[in-house]
Amino acid sequence: MSGQPNTRLADLFGLAGWSKGELARLVNKQAAAMGHPQLATDTSRVRRWIDVGEIPRDPVPRVLAALFTERLGRVVTIEDLGLVRRGRAGKRQGDGSAEHPDGVPWAPERTAAVLTEFTGMDLMLNRRGLVGAGAALAAGSALSSAMHDWLHTDPALSADAPVVDRPLHADPAGFDRYEAAPIGYEEIEELERSVEVFRAWDAARGGGLQRKAVVGQLNEVGGMLAYRHPPHLQRRLWGVAANLAVLAGWMSHDVGLEPTAQKYFVIAAHAAREGGDRPRAGEALSRAARQMVHLGRPDEALDLMKLAQSGSGDRLLPRTRAMFHTIEAWAQASMGKGQAMRRTLGQAEDLFVSDRTHTEELPNWMQTFKDEDLYGMQALAYRTLAEHEPGAAAHAQYYAEKALALRNDGRERSKIFDHLSMASACFIADDPEQADRYARLALMSMGSNSSRRTWDRLREMYRLTAEYANYPRIQQLREEIMLALPKAKGGRGGGASAQA
Repeated sequence: MSGQPNTRLADLFGLAGWSKGELARLVNKQAAAMGHPQLATDTSRVRRWIDVGEIPRDPVPRVLAALFTERLGRVVTIEDLGLVRRGRAGKRQGDGSAEHPDGVPWAPERTAAVLTEFTGMDLMLNRRGLVGAGAALAAGSALSSAMHDWLHTDPALSADAPVVDRPLHADPAGFDRYEAAPIGYEEIEELERSVEVFRAWDAARGGGLQRKAVVGQLNEVGGMLAYRHPPHLQRRLWGVAANLAVLAGWMSHDVGLEPTAQKYFVIAAHAAREGGDRPRAGEALSRAARQMVHLGRPDEALDLMKLAQSGSGDRLLPRTRAMFHTIEAWAQASMGKGQAMRRTLGQAEDLFVSDRTHTEELPNWMQTFKDEDLYGMQALAYRTLAEHEPGAAAHAQYYAEKALALRNDGRERSKIFDHLSMASACFIADDPEQADRYARLALMSMGSNSSRRTWDRLREMYRLTAEYANYPRIQQLREEIMLALPKAKGGRGGGASAQA
């Protein structure tokens, strides 16, 4: 008991609209449904949880997380409720006593439990048809500040802990979530192959159709991590978890579930670091930075990119550093910082060229960043800068054309983005005929793609058509776009979408 109000729980309790008595009755009912009929909570206990920071015993925190998740229509974890021990209950940014205001980082032994809990709640929302997008998105600066010290230290990996007389040990935290069982090389290899299949599907068709499958797979991996396997297998399993969490985050971002996406990126960074892969942790945070630029918060994206680069350690390959620089350049372009953007893109290009002579094999999560992806990000940065400096549109056209000439690997979403970058640049460069052609090429492909980000980019391009609305072809294009656009669901931040 902290003696201080649990402000996290109090805020969510206020949003839920229950009385304390109602919540007590719901806890008892839900606990019985989860196999704990002996639980007996009353109004006074609920009051102590909220008013004096008392942390109830298991299974009450998990019961509360399930109740709040269903009530609010978004994933609510034990951390979100401020019900994790170690003296952090009820603390958050603004209270003046929160070491980590956003609930991160958590202790290493909690990573598998957090992963499993969060994915389980996410799957529950899927099953019940709830939206899951009502949470607040943490500021990039707050996120990077909370994670800075954690990412810059070497973790005491549980996988490397000495194991005596028990080569396989199951963490009880995983028992009621997943029937944990030991796995071997073959299962790990199958999981790694499944990541590649999901990654290819996402790039071709967008995140909407396979997101639930990826989250389900990640949930199972969380259960597997409840066992302590031999170190070499445990590290690979953490790598699978990191890759799946990045995919779950990217797919969530792709369909507009922004707070959910951010949580998955943070989980991915934790999982990568648990496996001793700091570059992978940095790349996960770079995804959160892309998300921030998309949502019109480039300054916060730059905060995250500083952390991603410094926290990745000295094992960061030139191509990965090049990719990081393209994200940083996109954020700078969004802020109208043309000189800084050009300098950063120059660094990215130099690093990318130098990587061709690098003999070390690229990790699988970097193998999709090819020449066309560098060109595509350069096109996106210059197209974004053209909103501030119209002369940059010619450079955007140049790089978009180079990217499109190489797009032949089935990653249709990236091709759509390149078409939209080209169309937007053509409108800014006063070439509506060319713009119309590329816009229609994008529109033709978007019907079979479940990416909301492509529609966001289309809306950005549509805004540029207004100046040419008296041209018959453009007027027809505008009408076709309006018929094709899905209905907007709630307000979203502006800004161009990330290249994928």
